[in-house]
Amino acid sequence: VCIHRVRWCSSIRVIKSKYVCVFDKSALKFSHQQRLFRTSAVSCGQIVQFKLSDIGEGITEVTVKEWYIKEGDSVSQFDSICEVQSDKASVTITSRYDGIIRKLHYSIDDIAFVGKPLVDIEIDASKGFASEKDVVETPPMSHEEHTHQEIKGHKTLATPAVRRLAMENNIKLSEVVGTGKDNRILKEDILNYLAKQTGAILPPSPKAEIVPPLPKSETVPATPKDKARKIPVPVSRPIVFSGKDRTEPVTGFQKAMVKTMSAALKIPHFGYCDEIDLTQLVQLREELKPLAEIRGIKLSFMPFFIKAASLGLLQYPILNASLDENCQNVTYKASHNIGVAMDTEQGLIVPNVKNVQVCSVFDIASELNRLQSLGSAGQLGTSDLTGGTFTLSNIGTIGGTYAKPVILPPEVAIGALGKIQVVPRFNGRGEVFKAQIMNVSWSADHRIIDGATMARFSNLWKSYVENPASMLLDLK
Repeated sequence: VCIHRVRWCSSIRVIKSKYVCVFDKSALKFSHQQRLFRTSAVSCGQIVQFKLSDIGEGITEVTVKEWYIKEGDSVSQFDSICEVQSDKASVTITSRYDGIIRKLHYSIDDIAFVGKPLVDIEIDASKGFASEKDVVETPPMSHEEHTHQEIKGHKTLATPAVRRLAMENNIKLSEVVGTGKDNRILKEDILNYLAKQTGAILPPSPKAEIVPPLPKSETVPATPKDKARKIPVPVSRPIVFSGKDRTEPVTGFQKAMVKTMSAALKIPHFGYCDEIDLTQLVQLREELKPLAEIRGIKLSFMPFFIKAASLGLLQYPILNASLDENCQNVTYKASHNIGVAMDTEQGLIVPNVKNVQVCSVFDIASELNRLQSLGSAGQLGTSDLTGGTFTLSNIGTIGGTYAKPVILPPEVAIGALGKIQVVPRFNGRGEVFKAQIMNVSWSADHRIIDGATMARFSNLWKSYVENPASMLLDLK
Protein backbone atom coordinates (compact mmCIF):
# COMPACT_ATOMS: atom_id res chain seq x y z
CA VAL A 1 0.00 0.00 0.00
CA CYS A 2 2.84 2.39 0.85
CA ILE A 3 4.55 1.76 -2.49
CA HIS A 4 1.34 2.43 -4.39
CA ARG A 5 0.83 5.72 -2.51
CA VAL A 6 4.38 6.88 -3.21
CA ARG A 7 3.97 6.12 -6.91
CA TRP A 8 0.58 7.87 -6.90
CA CYS A 9 1.97 10.99 -5.22
CA SER A 10 4.90 11.04 -7.65
CA SER A 11 2.59 10.87 -10.63
CA ILE A 12 0.54 13.80 -9.28
CA ARG A 13 3.57 16.08 -9.33
CA VAL A 14 3.70 15.96 -13.11
CA ILE A 15 0.21 17.57 -13.30
CA LYS A 16 -0.43 21.28 -13.23
CA SER A 17 0.62 23.30 -10.23
CA LYS A 18 -2.96 23.95 -8.99
CA TYR A 19 -3.43 20.20 -8.54
CA VAL A 20 -0.05 19.80 -6.86
CA CYS A 21 -1.01 22.23 -4.10
CA VAL A 22 -4.01 20.07 -3.29
CA PHE A 23 -2.02 16.87 -2.73
CA ASP A 24 1.32 18.33 -1.62
CA LYS A 25 0.38 18.43 2.07
CA SER A 26 -0.63 14.76 2.24
CA ALA A 27 2.42 13.71 0.30
CA LEU A 28 4.69 15.47 2.78
CA LYS A 29 2.91 13.89 5.72
CA PHE A 30 3.33 10.43 4.25
CA SER A 31 7.03 10.97 3.53
CA HIS A 32 7.56 12.05 7.12
CA GLN A 33 5.81 8.96 8.45
CA GLN A 34 7.95 6.74 6.26
CA ARG A 35 11.16 8.25 7.64
CA LEU A 36 9.95 7.75 11.20
CA PHE A 37 9.17 4.07 10.52
CA ARG A 38 12.65 3.34 9.17
CA THR A 39 14.33 5.04 12.10
CA SER A 40 12.38 3.00 14.67
CA ALA A 41 13.18 -0.28 12.92
CA VAL A 42 16.92 0.28 13.24
CA SER A 43 16.87 1.30 16.86
CA CYS A 44 14.86 -1.67 18.23
CA GLY A 45 17.75 -4.21 18.13
CA GLN A 46 20.32 -4.95 20.81
CA ILE A 47 23.74 -6.48 20.25
CA VAL A 48 24.63 -9.55 22.34
CA GLN A 49 28.20 -10.81 22.49
CA PHE A 50 27.91 -14.59 22.32
CA LYS A 51 30.95 -15.85 24.22
CA LEU A 52 32.68 -19.20 23.93
CA SER A 53 31.73 -21.15 27.03
CA ASP A 54 33.72 -23.72 28.97
CA ILE A 55 33.89 -26.91 26.91
CA GLY A 56 35.22 -28.93 29.84
CA GLU A 57 38.24 -31.20 30.25
CA GLY A 58 40.30 -28.15 31.22
CA ILE A 59 40.25 -26.76 27.67
CA THR A 60 40.99 -23.02 27.48
CA GLU A 61 41.43 -22.51 23.73
CA VAL A 62 40.15 -24.04 20.50
CA THR A 63 40.78 -23.68 16.77
CA VAL A 64 37.93 -22.42 14.58
CA LYS A 65 37.64 -24.98 11.78
CA GLU A 66 34.45 -23.90 9.96
CA TRP A 67 31.80 -21.18 10.08
CA TYR A 68 28.23 -22.22 9.28
CA ILE A 69 27.02 -18.61 9.17
CA LYS A 70 28.24 -15.24 7.91
CA GLU A 71 27.61 -11.64 8.86
CA GLY A 72 24.02 -10.65 8.11
CA ASP A 73 22.58 -14.17 8.38
CA SER A 74 19.56 -14.81 10.58
CA VAL A 75 19.89 -17.55 13.20
CA SER A 76 17.52 -19.26 15.59
CA GLN A 77 18.07 -21.14 18.81
CA PHE A 78 20.00 -24.41 18.41
CA ASP A 79 21.24 -23.42 14.93
CA SER A 80 24.86 -24.39 14.35
CA ILE A 81 27.18 -21.39 14.36
CA CYS A 82 30.62 -22.89 13.92
CA GLU A 83 32.77 -25.95 14.45
CA VAL A 84 35.81 -25.73 16.70
CA GLN A 85 38.64 -28.19 17.26
CA SER A 86 40.15 -28.66 20.70
CA ASP A 87 43.07 -30.88 21.58
CA LYS A 88 40.56 -33.62 22.41
CA ALA A 89 37.59 -33.45 20.05
CA SER A 90 35.63 -31.57 17.44
CA VAL A 91 32.74 -29.55 18.91
CA THR A 92 29.82 -27.75 17.24
CA ILE A 93 28.80 -24.45 18.85
CA THR A 94 25.09 -23.65 18.57
CA SER A 95 23.16 -20.42 19.00
CA ARG A 96 21.21 -19.58 22.12
CA TYR A 97 19.33 -16.65 20.60
CA ASP A 98 17.10 -15.73 17.68
CA GLY A 99 18.63 -12.82 15.82
CA ILE A 100 20.98 -11.56 13.11
CA ILE A 101 24.73 -12.15 13.01
CA ARG A 102 26.50 -8.78 13.05
CA LYS A 103 30.15 -9.72 13.57
CA LEU A 104 32.44 -12.75 13.49
CA HIS A 105 35.33 -12.30 15.90
CA TYR A 106 37.54 -15.01 14.36
CA SER A 107 38.56 -16.31 10.96
CA ILE A 108 39.15 -19.90 9.90
CA ASP A 109 42.09 -21.53 11.77
CA ASP A 110 42.19 -18.71 14.34
CA ILE A 111 42.59 -19.58 18.03
CA ALA A 112 39.46 -18.77 20.04
CA PHE A 113 39.66 -18.49 23.82
CA VAL A 114 37.06 -19.61 26.37
CA GLY A 115 35.16 -16.64 27.82
CA LYS A 116 35.92 -14.35 24.86
CA PRO A 117 33.31 -13.16 22.32
CA LEU A 118 32.72 -15.54 19.45
CA VAL A 119 30.05 -13.65 17.47
CA ASP A 120 27.86 -10.59 17.92
CA ILE A 121 24.12 -11.26 17.53
CA GLU A 122 21.47 -8.56 17.16
CA ILE A 123 18.33 -9.66 18.99
CA ASP A 124 14.88 -8.12 19.26
CA ALA A 125 14.77 -5.94 22.37
CA SER A 126 11.04 -6.62 22.79
CA LYS A 127 11.81 -10.28 23.51
CA GLY A 128 14.05 -9.45 26.45
CA PHE A 129 17.77 -9.36 26.93
CA ALA A 130 19.76 -12.18 28.54
CA SER A 131 22.31 -11.28 31.18
CA GLU A 132 25.99 -11.43 30.38
CA LYS A 133 26.33 -14.35 32.78
CA ASP A 134 23.85 -16.38 30.78
CA VAL A 135 25.75 -15.68 27.60
CA VAL A 136 29.05 -16.85 29.04
CA GLU A 137 27.60 -20.07 30.41
CA THR A 138 25.91 -21.16 27.19
CA PRO A 139 26.88 -24.85 26.85
CA PRO A 140 28.32 -26.00 23.52
CA MET A 141 27.19 -29.27 22.00
CA SER A 142 29.40 -31.89 20.40
CA HIS A 143 28.28 -33.85 17.35
CA GLU A 144 26.90 -36.77 19.37
CA GLU A 145 25.95 -35.16 22.66
CA HIS A 146 22.25 -35.03 23.52
CA THR A 147 20.62 -31.63 23.68
CA HIS A 148 17.28 -30.57 25.15
CA GLN A 149 14.89 -28.05 23.71
CA GLU A 150 11.73 -26.81 25.40
CA ILE A 151 8.81 -27.27 23.00
CA LYS A 152 5.29 -26.58 24.25
CA GLY A 153 6.09 -27.50 27.82
CA HIS A 154 7.97 -30.76 27.20
CA LYS A 155 11.59 -31.59 26.34
CA THR A 156 12.68 -33.03 23.04
CA LEU A 157 15.92 -35.02 22.98
CA ALA A 158 17.91 -34.97 19.73
CA THR A 159 21.41 -34.35 18.40
CA PRO A 160 22.36 -31.17 16.51
CA ALA A 161 22.59 -33.16 13.27
CA VAL A 162 19.01 -34.37 13.69
CA ARG A 163 17.82 -30.84 14.49
CA ARG A 164 19.48 -29.51 11.35
CA LEU A 165 17.86 -32.26 9.24
CA ALA A 166 14.46 -31.34 10.71
CA MET A 167 15.05 -27.64 10.10
CA GLU A 168 16.10 -28.20 6.47
CA ASN A 169 12.85 -30.09 5.84
CA ASN A 170 10.64 -27.67 7.85
CA ILE A 171 9.71 -30.36 10.36
CA LYS A 172 8.74 -29.53 13.94
CA LEU A 173 10.43 -31.87 16.40
CA SER A 174 7.37 -31.75 18.63
CA GLU A 175 5.44 -33.58 15.92
CA VAL A 176 7.95 -36.42 15.56
CA VAL A 177 7.81 -39.51 17.78
CA GLY A 178 11.28 -40.53 18.98
CA THR A 179 12.21 -44.21 19.02
CA GLY A 180 15.59 -43.86 20.73
CA LYS A 181 16.47 -44.14 24.38
CA ASP A 182 14.37 -41.83 26.57
CA ASN A 183 12.25 -41.03 23.47
CA ARG A 184 15.25 -39.49 21.74
CA ILE A 185 14.56 -38.51 18.13
CA LEU A 186 16.84 -40.32 15.71
CA LYS A 187 17.68 -39.60 12.10
CA GLU A 188 15.53 -42.55 11.06
CA ASP A 189 12.56 -40.98 12.85
CA ILE A 190 12.92 -37.79 10.80
CA LEU A 191 13.24 -39.75 7.55
CA ASN A 192 10.22 -41.90 8.38
CA TYR A 193 8.16 -38.82 9.24
CA LEU A 194 9.23 -37.19 6.00
CA ALA A 195 8.31 -40.32 4.04
CA LYS A 196 4.81 -40.33 5.52
CA GLN A 197 4.34 -36.68 4.57
CA THR A 198 5.69 -36.95 1.02
CA GLY A 199 5.04 -40.60 0.20
CA ALA A 200 8.69 -41.12 -0.65
CA ILE A 201 10.30 -44.55 -0.44
CA LEU A 202 13.45 -44.36 1.66
CA PRO A 203 16.37 -46.80 1.61
CA PRO A 204 16.39 -49.31 4.48
CA SER A 205 18.37 -48.56 7.61
CA PRO A 206 21.56 -50.54 8.26
CA LYS A 207 19.74 -52.10 11.25
CA ALA A 208 16.83 -53.32 9.11
CA GLU A 209 15.71 -56.91 8.94
CA ILE A 210 18.14 -59.43 7.51
CA VAL A 211 17.65 -59.83 3.78
CA PRO A 212 18.43 -63.23 2.21
CA PRO A 213 21.55 -63.25 0.05
CA LEU A 214 21.26 -62.59 -3.65
CA PRO A 215 21.39 -65.43 -6.17
CA LYS A 216 24.82 -66.50 -7.27
CA SER A 217 24.27 -64.97 -10.70
CA GLU A 218 23.75 -61.53 -9.16
CA THR A 219 26.47 -61.58 -6.55
CA VAL A 220 29.68 -59.69 -7.04
CA PRO A 221 32.51 -62.05 -7.97
CA ALA A 222 34.71 -62.71 -4.99
CA THR A 223 38.26 -61.55 -5.07
CA PRO A 224 40.89 -64.29 -5.28
CA LYS A 225 42.22 -65.40 -1.93
CA ASP A 226 45.81 -65.40 -3.14
CA LYS A 227 46.23 -61.68 -3.36
CA ALA A 228 49.40 -60.14 -4.68
CA ARG A 229 51.70 -58.79 -2.03
CA LYS A 230 51.05 -55.12 -1.43
CA ILE A 231 53.99 -52.86 -2.06
CA PRO A 232 54.05 -49.57 -0.12
CA VAL A 233 53.74 -46.62 -2.47
CA PRO A 234 55.31 -43.33 -1.34
CA VAL A 235 52.97 -40.38 -1.18
CA SER A 236 53.60 -38.01 -4.06
CA ARG A 237 54.08 -34.58 -2.55
CA PRO A 238 56.02 -31.62 -3.86
CA ILE A 239 59.21 -31.21 -1.88
CA VAL A 240 60.41 -27.66 -1.38
CA PHE A 241 63.89 -27.00 0.00
CA SER A 242 63.85 -23.55 1.52
CA GLY A 243 67.12 -23.87 3.40
CA LYS A 244 65.54 -22.37 6.53
CA ASP A 245 64.33 -23.88 9.77
CA ARG A 246 60.61 -23.76 10.39
CA THR A 247 58.92 -23.43 13.77
CA GLU A 248 55.28 -24.35 14.23
CA PRO A 249 53.16 -24.35 17.41
CA VAL A 250 52.01 -27.66 18.87
CA THR A 251 48.22 -27.64 18.54
CA GLY A 252 45.22 -29.94 18.26
CA PHE A 253 45.69 -33.64 18.89
CA GLN A 254 49.48 -33.25 18.98
CA LYS A 255 49.08 -31.05 22.03
CA ALA A 256 46.94 -33.70 23.70
CA MET A 257 49.53 -36.36 22.85
CA VAL A 258 52.30 -34.33 24.49
CA LYS A 259 50.29 -34.04 27.69
CA THR A 260 49.18 -37.69 27.74
CA MET A 261 52.55 -39.23 26.90
CA SER A 262 54.34 -37.03 29.44
CA ALA A 263 52.05 -38.45 32.12
CA ALA A 264 52.48 -41.98 30.74
CA LEU A 265 56.26 -41.87 31.21
CA LYS A 266 55.71 -41.74 34.96
CA ILE A 267 54.22 -45.26 34.80
CA PRO A 268 56.59 -48.27 35.08
CA HIS A 269 55.68 -50.36 32.03
CA PHE A 270 55.76 -54.15 31.96
CA GLY A 271 55.88 -55.70 28.49
CA TYR A 272 54.66 -59.12 27.34
CA CYS A 273 54.52 -60.51 23.78
CA ASP A 274 53.05 -63.64 22.23
CA GLU A 275 52.22 -65.27 18.91
CA ILE A 276 48.59 -65.88 17.88
CA ASP A 277 47.35 -68.40 15.28
CA LEU A 278 44.37 -66.76 13.52
CA THR A 279 43.74 -69.53 10.97
CA GLN A 280 40.26 -70.35 12.30
CA LEU A 281 39.33 -66.72 12.83
CA VAL A 282 40.32 -65.85 9.24
CA GLN A 283 38.00 -68.58 7.95
CA LEU A 284 35.15 -67.49 10.22
CA ARG A 285 35.45 -63.86 9.15
CA GLU A 286 35.34 -64.82 5.47
CA GLU A 287 32.05 -66.63 6.13
CA LEU A 288 30.51 -63.75 8.11
CA LYS A 289 31.64 -60.86 5.89
CA PRO A 290 28.82 -61.27 3.30
CA LEU A 291 26.19 -61.36 6.06
CA ALA A 292 27.61 -58.21 7.62
CA GLU A 293 27.69 -56.45 4.23
CA ILE A 294 24.00 -57.24 3.73
CA ARG A 295 23.36 -55.38 6.99
CA GLY A 296 25.46 -52.49 5.73
CA ILE A 297 28.45 -53.11 8.03
CA LYS A 298 32.08 -53.73 7.17
CA LEU A 299 33.39 -56.58 9.33
CA SER A 300 37.08 -56.56 10.23
CA PHE A 301 39.09 -58.60 12.72
CA MET A 302 39.02 -55.85 15.34
CA PRO A 303 35.46 -56.57 16.66
CA PHE A 304 36.56 -60.13 17.50
CA PHE A 305 39.71 -58.87 19.22
CA ILE A 306 37.70 -56.33 21.23
CA LYS A 307 35.05 -58.85 22.31
CA ALA A 308 37.71 -61.38 23.29
CA ALA A 309 39.44 -58.69 25.38
CA SER A 310 36.17 -57.90 27.14
CA LEU A 311 35.62 -61.56 28.00
CA GLY A 312 39.14 -61.66 29.40
CA LEU A 313 38.58 -58.53 31.46
CA LEU A 314 35.64 -60.23 33.16
CA GLN A 315 38.12 -62.77 34.55
CA TYR A 316 40.88 -60.23 35.27
CA PRO A 317 39.16 -56.95 36.26
CA ILE A 318 42.43 -55.45 37.52
CA LEU A 319 43.30 -54.77 33.87
CA ASN A 320 40.13 -52.68 33.54
CA ALA A 321 40.93 -50.46 36.52
CA SER A 322 42.57 -47.13 37.26
CA LEU A 323 45.02 -45.95 39.92
CA ASP A 324 44.73 -42.56 41.58
CA GLU A 325 47.57 -40.03 41.47
CA ASN A 326 48.70 -40.80 45.01
CA CYS A 327 48.71 -44.56 44.32
CA GLN A 328 46.43 -45.15 47.30
CA ASN A 329 43.22 -46.41 45.66
CA VAL A 330 42.37 -48.68 42.75
CA THR A 331 39.03 -48.17 40.99
CA TYR A 332 37.62 -51.18 39.17
CA LYS A 333 35.58 -49.96 36.21
CA ALA A 334 32.18 -51.57 35.70
CA SER A 335 32.02 -50.75 31.97
CA HIS A 336 34.41 -52.09 29.37
CA ASN A 337 35.02 -48.98 27.25
CA ILE A 338 37.69 -50.35 24.95
CA GLY A 339 39.61 -47.77 22.96
CA VAL A 340 40.90 -48.28 19.42
CA ALA A 341 43.88 -46.25 18.23
CA MET A 342 43.24 -44.60 14.85
CA ASP A 343 45.66 -42.92 12.50
CA THR A 344 43.99 -39.84 10.97
CA GLU A 345 45.07 -36.71 9.14
CA GLN A 346 44.69 -34.80 12.42
CA GLY A 347 47.02 -37.24 14.19
CA LEU A 348 46.62 -40.17 16.57
CA ILE A 349 43.19 -40.39 18.19
CA VAL A 350 41.78 -43.10 20.46
CA PRO A 351 37.97 -43.26 20.47
CA ASN A 352 36.40 -46.05 22.48
CA VAL A 353 33.52 -48.47 22.10
CA LYS A 354 31.28 -48.10 25.14
CA ASN A 355 29.99 -51.04 27.24
CA VAL A 356 31.57 -53.81 25.19
CA GLN A 357 30.61 -56.32 27.91
CA VAL A 358 26.97 -56.12 26.77
CA CYS A 359 27.61 -55.78 23.02
CA SER A 360 27.63 -58.45 20.35
CA VAL A 361 30.37 -58.73 17.75
CA PHE A 362 28.04 -57.15 15.21
CA ASP A 363 27.24 -54.26 17.59
CA ILE A 364 30.96 -53.62 18.03
CA ALA A 365 31.53 -53.70 14.26
CA SER A 366 28.70 -51.22 13.72
CA GLU A 367 30.10 -48.84 16.33
CA LEU A 368 33.60 -49.14 14.87
CA ASN A 369 32.25 -48.20 11.44
CA ARG A 370 30.66 -45.09 12.95
CA LEU A 371 33.81 -44.08 14.84
CA GLN A 372 36.03 -44.61 11.80
CA SER A 373 33.82 -42.50 9.53
CA LEU A 374 33.69 -39.68 12.09
CA GLY A 375 37.42 -39.96 12.75
CA SER A 376 38.24 -39.67 9.04
CA ALA A 377 36.09 -36.54 8.83
CA GLY A 378 37.55 -35.08 12.04
CA GLN A 379 34.12 -34.96 13.68
CA LEU A 380 34.53 -37.19 16.72
CA GLY A 381 32.80 -35.79 19.79
CA THR A 382 34.17 -35.53 23.30
CA SER A 383 32.01 -38.44 24.47
CA ASP A 384 33.67 -40.71 21.86
CA LEU A 385 37.20 -39.81 22.98
CA THR A 386 36.82 -39.89 26.75
CA GLY A 387 35.96 -42.53 29.32
CA GLY A 388 38.20 -45.31 27.97
CA THR A 389 39.19 -48.14 30.32
CA PHE A 390 41.33 -50.41 28.10
CA THR A 391 42.98 -49.92 24.70
CA LEU A 392 43.93 -51.97 21.65
CA SER A 393 46.19 -50.54 18.95
CA ASN A 394 46.24 -52.26 15.57
CA ILE A 395 49.66 -51.29 14.25
CA GLY A 396 49.44 -54.16 11.76
CA THR A 397 47.26 -52.12 9.40
CA ILE A 398 50.37 -50.08 8.60
CA GLY A 399 53.03 -52.73 9.07
CA GLY A 400 55.25 -54.31 11.67
CA THR A 401 54.97 -57.30 13.94
CA TYR A 402 55.95 -56.21 17.44
CA ALA A 403 55.54 -52.88 19.20
CA LYS A 404 56.01 -51.33 22.62
CA PRO A 405 52.68 -49.63 23.29
CA VAL A 406 52.47 -46.81 25.82
CA ILE A 407 49.69 -46.86 28.41
CA LEU A 408 47.07 -44.11 28.20
CA PRO A 409 46.50 -42.77 31.73
CA PRO A 410 44.38 -43.36 33.76
CA GLU A 411 44.23 -46.82 32.14
CA VAL A 412 46.57 -49.56 33.33
CA ALA A 413 46.94 -51.80 30.26
CA ILE A 414 47.17 -51.63 26.48
CA GLY A 415 47.72 -54.08 23.62
CA ALA A 416 49.33 -53.63 20.20
CA LEU A 417 48.39 -55.99 17.35
CA GLY A 418 50.84 -56.74 14.54
CA LYS A 419 50.14 -57.66 10.96
CA ILE A 420 48.83 -61.08 9.95
CA GLN A 421 51.41 -63.19 8.10
CA VAL A 422 51.15 -66.54 6.35
CA VAL A 423 53.99 -68.69 7.71
CA PRO A 424 54.69 -72.44 8.01
CA ARG A 425 53.95 -74.13 11.33
CA PHE A 426 53.83 -77.68 12.69
CA ASN A 427 50.64 -79.34 13.86
CA GLY A 428 50.30 -81.97 16.62
CA ARG A 429 51.33 -84.75 14.25
CA GLY A 430 54.49 -82.99 13.16
CA GLU A 431 53.09 -81.99 9.78
CA VAL A 432 53.81 -78.62 8.22
CA PHE A 433 50.77 -76.48 7.44
CA LYS A 434 50.05 -72.90 6.37
CA ALA A 435 49.14 -70.75 9.37
CA GLN A 436 47.86 -67.19 9.71
CA ILE A 437 50.09 -65.76 12.45
CA MET A 438 49.77 -62.45 14.28
CA ASN A 439 51.95 -61.10 17.09
CA VAL A 440 50.55 -59.22 20.05
CA SER A 441 52.44 -56.93 22.44
CA TRP A 442 51.00 -55.99 25.85
CA SER A 443 52.02 -53.23 28.24
CA ALA A 444 50.75 -53.05 31.81
CA ASP A 445 51.18 -50.76 34.81
CA HIS A 446 53.70 -52.73 36.87
CA ARG A 447 52.73 -50.88 40.05
CA ILE A 448 49.49 -52.86 40.40
CA ILE A 449 49.74 -55.57 37.70
CA ASP A 450 52.30 -58.36 37.97
CA GLY A 451 53.69 -60.33 35.05
CA ALA A 452 51.78 -63.51 35.87
CA THR A 453 48.42 -61.71 35.71
CA MET A 454 49.29 -60.15 32.36
CA ALA A 455 50.42 -63.53 30.98
CA ARG A 456 47.25 -65.31 32.16
CA PHE A 457 45.04 -62.63 30.62
CA SER A 458 46.99 -62.90 27.35
CA ASN A 459 46.60 -66.68 27.29
CA LEU A 460 42.83 -66.41 27.87
CA TRP A 461 42.49 -63.76 25.15
CA LYS A 462 44.62 -65.96 22.87
CA SER A 463 42.36 -68.98 23.42
CA TYR A 464 39.27 -66.96 22.48
CA VAL A 465 40.87 -65.57 19.33
CA GLU A 466 42.44 -68.83 18.18
CA ASN A 467 39.18 -70.71 18.80
CA PRO A 468 36.45 -68.11 18.12
CA ALA A 469 33.67 -70.69 18.60
CA SER A 470 34.69 -70.94 22.27
CA MET A 471 33.48 -67.38 22.81
CA LEU A 472 29.91 -68.62 22.38
CA LEU A 473 30.13 -70.34 25.74
CA ASP A 474 30.78 -67.08 27.58
CA LEU A 475 28.68 -64.63 25.56
CA LYS A 476 25.78 -63.08 27.45
